[in-house]
Amino acid sequence: MSKQDFYEILGVSPDASDAEIKKAYKRMAMKYHPDKTGGDKAAEEKFKDVTHAYDVLSNPQKRRAYDQYGHAGVDPSHGHPGGGPGGFGDIFNDIFSDIFGGGGQRREQRGADLRYNLELSLEDAVKGTQVTIQVPNWVACGSCHGSGASKGSKPTTCKSCHGHGQVRIQQGFFTLQQTCPTCRGSGQTISDPCRPCHGQGRVRDEKKLQVRIPAGVDEGDRIRLNGEGEAPPHGGVAGDLYVEVHIQEHPIFQRQNENLYCEVPISFIMAALGGDIEVPTLNGRVKLHIPSETQTGKVFKLSGKGIKPVRGGGQGDLLCRVFVETPVDLTRKQKEILRELETEMGLAKHSPRVDKWYHRVREFFDKMKF
Repeated sequence: MSKQDFYEILGVSPDASDAEIKKAYKRMAMKYHPDKTGGDKAAEEKFKDVTHAYDVLSNPQKRRAYDQYGHAGVDPSHGHPGGGPGGFGDIFNDIFSDIFGGGGQRREQRGADLRYNLELSLEDAVKGTQVTIQVPNWVACGSCHGSGASKGSKPTTCKSCHGHGQVRIQQGFFTLQQTCPTCRGSGQTISDPCRPCHGQGRVRDEKKLQVRIPAGVDEGDRIRLNGEGEAPPHGGVAGDLYVEVHIQEHPIFQRQNENLYCEVPISFIMAALGGDIEVPTLNGRVKLHIPSETQTGKVFKLSGKGIKPVRGGGQGDLLCRVFVETPVDLTRKQKEILRELETEMGLAKHSPRVDKWYHRVREFFDKMKF
């Protein structure tokens, strides 16, 4: 075994972090692994040195002793890569479990999560409701109750993996773990499969579910129904069902968070003289006062006439944007009256914005050189 400095072997500095040491070891171990070097003895020795160096530097107590006393401070029985406690077998499981599957214990299978797109009217989303949905799904077989074995029989522990769902394969210095080919990771084998589900433990069905929609939900909100997702094959825990809310377009209102918006048309006479009009809210009609000389684009706020968010907070507002509608289909007499009114009113006093605009236009052309 080489007495070269462990930090030099891994190519890191003495103040390297645990993550940097771990990353360096992965890179070096892959580079000098015997399966990749074709039996090169020098590479094999280098691989042992890299493994030994990581075994010391990855252990906080050993690293402190090494930093203080060097090689003399490290008990060789704790660092030999032959496979004792703290040996290469433990290092392999720690470093490469994420690459090759790790573990060794069969995890309980979990079914896939599902998503259901639910369209709601704005009124139902604001006030809350309860809906019935039908979801095509994989459900546990009623005949075998999810086991996959026919009535009167039951699954047996897989003899290849002894119920772990994984098997170990020795490749040179490495011990790899992979899904058991006999039971395909379930840890069990079925000698007499259930006929209705063909041994899968689940069948295709359509579930009818009641979903309570809380008041105030918004576009894209999701409601989770635990255990209403897909049932996994051969038993296990069903996934979850996520009901995603989508709000239908409303003929009057647009929603933005807790506020509602709407456009309100008014006549040019109402805009000039003012008055009261009725506007809709989600709770009925209310009166809105339009002051005289109101211009297009003016926004009026009706406090508390919006939405109370599902996640809490104060009631929103209804924001009404008025626009002045130009009269259409005028009679000859009406047109004459309007021309007389225009002559009588002029621009400077009664239409200041129009007058200023024309003034700016004249100044613009005066400065232009054609």
